[in-house]
Amino acid sequence: MSDTFRTTVLDVTTGPRETALDITDRCHAFLRDVAGGRDGLLNVFVPHATAGIAVIETGSGSDDDLLATLRELLPADDRWRHRHGSPGHGRDHVLPGLVAPHATLPVVGGQLALGIWQSVVLIDTNGDNPERTLRLSFFG
Repeated sequence: MSDTFRTTVLDVTTGPRETALDITDRCHAFLRDVAGGRDGLLNVFVPHATAGIAVIETGSGSDDDLLATLRELLPADDRWRHRHGSPGHGRDHVLPGLVAPHATLPVVGGQLALGIWQSVVLIDTNGDNPERTLRLSFFG
């Protein structure tokens, strides 16, 4: 594997309810192992049709506000054409159109260059699939 590209796959459990799971620590740990003090880019990708990656503030209510906004925009009711799974599951398949399944972030000196209040968050509204996979890729 090239010194300029490293990737790993992580398994995470999001649980049976919609969640905003802070994965920033996992991103930092990956970069500690592979970046070696170099500058580059970290790509975070969730290879699922019903989840997304957001860069938002957590812990002050913004993560809950995002989930509340998604509930308003994408109600779990019978309006959706995509109908397998739990009632309203079709909304979960629309989620990645609003919260992309990826984010590419700057890495400076081997450290994730986030703003003071920013965190990397896995957004998952699909309680039918509580087991998720994340792919972290560093391009140095």
